[in-house]
Amino acid sequence: MVNSDMVLAAVSPDAAPVKRMVQRAREENRIIDATQGRKTKSVIFSETDYLILSALQPDTIMKRFNTREDVGEKDE
Repeated sequence: MVNSDMVLAAVSPDAAPVKRMVQRAREENRIIDATQGRKTKSVIFSETDYLILSALQPDTIMKRFNTREDVGEKDE
């Protein structure tokens, strides 16, 4: 589980700058691998400078975060 309040962005891991950031974070032990052995389809950037690797598509992740926020607003 990821605290949606701490998420800055969810992006595809295919771009060269993202690959470099993942490699640098891996070297600095700032990676959380949440892929459960599957292919990495997105990289989530957190406010705490950690990168979270996920097997879900970036748009799927953001939809889930936005849906969760909508549910929270209805409860208030």
